[in-house]
Amino acid sequence: MRRTLRALLTLWLMLACAMLARAETVVFENVNVVPMDSERVIPRTTVIVTDGRIASIGIRAKLPAGTPVIDGKGAWLMPGLADMHNHVTSRDDLSLLLANGVTTMLNMGEATNAFVGRTRAGVVKGDIAGPQIFVAFVVDGDPQYGHLVVRTPDEARAIVRLAKANGYSFIKVYTNLSAEAFAALAAEAKAQGIAIVGHNVKAVGLAKQLAAGQAMVAHVEEFFYGFFPEPPADDQQAPPADARIADAIALVKAHGAFVTSDLFNYRTIAAQFGKPDVVKAYLAAPEARYLSPGDRIDWARSGYQKKAVDLSRRVAFEARFVKAMADAGVPLIAGGDAPTIPGQVPGFALHGEIDAMLSAGLTPWQALSAATRTPGEFIAKTVPGAEKFGVVAPGYRADLLLVADNPLERPAALRSPMGVMVAGRWHDAAALTAMLDGVVERRVVP
Repeated sequence: MRRTLRALLTLWLMLACAMLARAETVVFENVNVVPMDSERVIPRTTVIVTDGRIASIGIRAKLPAGTPVIDGKGAWLMPGLADMHNHVTSRDDLSLLLANGVTTMLNMGEATNAFVGRTRAGVVKGDIAGPQIFVAFVVDGDPQYGHLVVRTPDEARAIVRLAKANGYSFIKVYTNLSAEAFAALAAEAKAQGIAIVGHNVKAVGLAKQLAAGQAMVAHVEEFFYGFFPEPPADDQQAPPADARIADAIALVKAHGAFVTSDLFNYRTIAAQFGKPDVVKAYLAAPEARYLSPGDRIDWARSGYQKKAVDLSRRVAFEARFVKAMADAGVPLIAGGDAPTIPGQVPGFALHGEIDAMLSAGLTPWQALSAATRTPGEFIAKTVPGAEKFGVVAPGYRADLLLVADNPLERPAALRSPMGVMVAGRWHDAAALTAMLDGVVERRVVP
């Protein structure tokens, strides 16, 4: 009986939210706007959304009777969050992202055809609740990591055209590509207007990759493998010298590249090496109840726990490295590896990354920029024709997050959204809770 009542309540909330979501115009009143175009707050103002875009800020227009009005009661309205590195492919995981305030995501590899096609189209139409979706097509030089293999320049050029024809926004390069295949990928990607992102390619190195036009480095730790000097043979996990950080920053800035801050991801991996009890603790954490059965099995079988490796010094170095990049103006974007890495649940992992950036010494403005404004700049630079997002300003997508406190002073407020709007579709706190409850319901076998 309890499940039936909960299901009926969930359905009612979704229908009510859908009625509001279909409204062409929605008005936010009495909100403090954190626009993220600069470190400022626009106090107690009105924001009008029309046809999925922000129409105005601070203008009290005369609107037709019955126009939906959301009274913020002094809450803070900011851009929705962007998770720029995950491997989400299910509707339930899309719900987890949205319920955590994520309104944009970048799948960084192995998305199913159905996800890239039908699921993404359903999100655009509003039939499926979720963030706007960008997808990268991942290629490697051998099957070691299970990715699609390209070995020759002809294969590389063909795969770029195929990826573009199927709606992918990026080509993600992986570790074992040949130098010849990478060069062909980079040249064809430039010709086709699709950007290269991803890992260090061992046969090339990050310096040459960025010089060839790679737009984004997918993990901070890729600099360990493709830029910083090799560690001593007798201390393979030794961190680079801090003096080399300036060289890495100069390289990234010279090419206008973006770097994905995944401090939480690397720290989470480091904590579980050789420690099965840590993985068990991840599986017992409250947010783990939202995991799919398949992900729970994959976490429990993860290979990290089978080999003891001490990455603590590299974890500490990464924190200093990311702080230095933020202070130097390197464009950082926030992401991780959920749900493929044990300890990372979609949506919740992005909040873990924001917390990790703050603990590394980044200011709230720097951390929030990596999860809002800078991802918008990255997509604007790399995806022709994409809608503008990441800032609260007229003409931008109405991807908005309403929170109880000023996130520039109390970033923890992001963990408890009062409501989320994605492309003009509003989901209040009750609807977000219903999404989470629905995921749990579907995870439980009757």
